[in-house]
Parts: sequence; C-alpha cells; structure tokens
Amino acid sequence: MTKDKIEFIDLFAGIGGFHIAMDSIGGECVFASEIDKFARVTYEENFKNSSPSIFKNGNFNKDITDPELDYNSIPEFDVLCGGFPCQPFSHAGLKKGFSDTRGTLFFNIQEIISSKIEANKKDKSVKIPKVIFLENVKGFRNHEKGNTFKTIVNVLNELGYEVNAEVLNSKHFGVPQNRERFFIVAWHKDQIKAEKFHFPVGLNNNNEVIFDKDRRDVEAKEIEVGNILLSNKELKELEIAVNKTYTISEKLWVGHQRRKLEHAKKGNGFGYSSFNAKSKYTSTISARYYKDGSEILIEQNNIEGRDNRPRKLHPIEAARLQGYPIDEWYKIPVSDNQSYKQFGNSVSVPVVKTLANEILNQLLES
Repeated sequence: MTKDKIEFIDLFAGIGGFHIAMDSIGGECVFASEIDKFARVTYEENFKNSSPSIFKNGNFNKDITDPELDYNSIPEFDVLCGGFPCQPFSHAGLKKGFSDTRGTLFFNIQEIISSKIEANKKDKSVKIPKVIFLENVKGFRNHEKGNTFKTIVNVLNELGYEVNAEVLNSKHFGVPQNRERFFIVAWHKDQIKAEKFHFPVGLNNNNEVIFDKDRRDVEAKEIEVGNILLSNKELKELEIAVNKTYTISEKLWVGHQRRKLEHAKKGNGFGYSSFNAKSKYTSTISARYYKDGSEILIEQNNIEGRDNRPRKLHPIEAARLQGYPIDEWYKIPVSDNQSYKQFGNSVSVPVVKTLANEILNQLLES
C-alpha cells in the first residue's frame, strides 16, 4: 500500500470528517454519499477542488438506499468509511446472516462490501475492500442489549473480516469537548494478516499517540475552551453579529434558569451548561444545538448591555470544537442553523485523523 494510492469511499459522509482524515494519509475519495441536501452543499464546497472526479463523474450520491444505484457501479476501493445511523435490527444478534440487518442502513454497507467480494470471485483483479472504518454513538455497543453490535460483528466475520471496536473521547485528542463515540475497525483477513488493531486512546502535548488507557488521563494533550473561542480581535470584527444573534435573549435565559432549577429540585442534573475560556472542555455539541444552545453556553459576565446573559457558540467556534480546519481552508457555506446541525452530527476530526493514521501504520502498511 505504500506505493499505491489508498482509495476510499465515504458513506453517510456528512460534511467530510472522514474525508479529511483519509486525505491526511494520502487517500483518494472515489465515491461519497450523503442524503441531507445542506450537508451536500458543505461537502461539495470543501472537496470539489481536492476530489473533483467524484462530482464530475456522478460518484457523489444522494441516497445510498436508492434502488437505482447499482452497487457494482461503485468504483473499487481499499477503505470504506461511514458514520452510519444506529437503527434496531429485526432479529439482531439472535442468528448469523444477512437477513438480520435488512431494513437498516448497515445492510447497505454490507451489500456494497459483498458486491465487491462477489466481483472478485469472478475477476481476481477486482479489489476486495481491505478495511472497514465506522463510527456511531457511544451507546451503540449496548444497543438492544448488545445484539445490534453482535449482529454487525457476525456479518463482518461472515464476509471475512476481523473486527475490533472501542469508545474514544474527543477530549483526549486535543479537542476541548467531552464527546464519546464508538468506533469500529475491521480488516479482511485474507488481505491483511494483522492479529489485532491497537486503538489509539489519545494524543499527548507533542501529538504523539497514547495507547495505554492508564496513562491517557495523565498524558493527554492539555486543553481548554479558550483554545476554540473567537479572539478579542475576531469578536470585535463580529461584534454586531455576536451581540444581536449569538447572545441569547432575556426570555430564553430566564427559561433556561427556570428549567435548571426545576430539574435540580427533582434531583437530576439536566439543564443548560455554561463554560468560559478556562473551562477544560465543553459538553457534547449535538445536532439540536441550533434550537437553544443549552448544552454549551459561553459566559459573558460583566459585559455592558448583556445583563450577564451567555451566548451560543459562533459557527466558527463550533467548527473548531470539532477540529475542522476552519482557520486554514475549510468553509461554512450554509446558514448558522444548518452549520450547527452539521457540526453536531459530525465526527471530531482529530480523532478520526489519528485513527486513519493508525489504520495506515498497523493494517495497510503491515
């Protein structure tokens, strides 16, 4: 693999977190699919120059479940990437077999892989996908009492893949966000002879990979929320927009405080969460952030005209919070509400970049 280009496909592509990760190891995207029309705008805006062929050749697909899409027409690839939705399987984990995943989006992943394996049986020059690189929510491992994950492992085993999985937290990879996500890495046993994939669990201050969980919390890169906040200069340039748009209204602020007090009386910790520049990390940004910003509010104490009301993140800050290279080349071509949804749904780029590099080192170059 060191001499050949690593070709990958990007399913449920969102706004390109996996794409950036695979680009970082010299990968070439040969096919991508994303159903959300606004995410498609962001994706094309940011990758039309680096991956022009997928847009010119009709390989940027709107819907991976489209019955008119012939999976045999998808170009050959080495790595399949995808942050696929978590859905209940009909008889998940109760038996082996493809029928367990019908009606779910994992079924489409499995059918794409299967189509390439079947094509290889007829023509040995056709590539069998070497690596499957997937992401889901933290609770996926225990979804439906663990049966959903068991079914996926069974299906991938049937297709000839060894499977390893781990929950990783963005806060250990230099991102000031407490965001836990479940990652699956699988490799075809006939193509790659590795016995195990060793998951990186963090990065230290020198951007060196940490593999030992016992060392992770002590050695992980030092972070704070101030690293992603707009600078005083940037805030000054955006002052009118920040003041009018991002500082939450008095009515919303009163509502946030009332709800938090009500939850506290009931003995639970629900309610808004506020942070400042010295906070080590925020809570998880979600796709619903655009509604009221309650999970991440930035304190604005003693600022004239704000009445100590906090503000929502600016979309630039949301991009930084997910590790997107917004200060270098990445663009946000959609509305604030759409950008919040997109970053809330996305992977954290430093996490998937680290994983992609380890996939290269441990599997593709082994």
